[in-house]
Amino acid sequence: MKTNESAENYLETILLLSKKLPVVRSVDIANELGYKKSSVSVAMKNLREKKQITVTDAGFIYLTDSGKEIAEMIYERHSILTHCLTTLGVSEETAEEDACKIEHVISKESFEAIKEAWLKNVTPSAEK
Repeated sequence: MKTNESAENYLETILLLSKKLPVVRSVDIANELGYKKSSVSVAMKNLREKKQITVTDAGFIYLTDSGKEIAEMIYERHSILTHCLTTLGVSEETAEEDACKIEHVISKESFEAIKEAWLKNVTPSAEK
């Protein structure tokens, strides 16, 4: 399931937009990311060819199972890394920006270690 950073960002954006809009269209993605519609169109073609999205005749974009899996993985990384950084005292804006960069390059092993440590700190223990 190898993808590039750009594809991961598009998939994550589709996931997030699908949670707040009834349907996702290329124009919604372009507006969210501040990209030209032509750039988004090329990206959607690539994601469609990789079978990570489907696009209806009306132009509605849906994640396939594989696309959703990637999007959810990236979003989980983004959320946890952002929270960890803000907990360490990093400003919300910087934490968001840094998490967006780190989420694409961190190894699965390193992320799982961070996630495990984070969960230990945010989940109340039974002894308390």
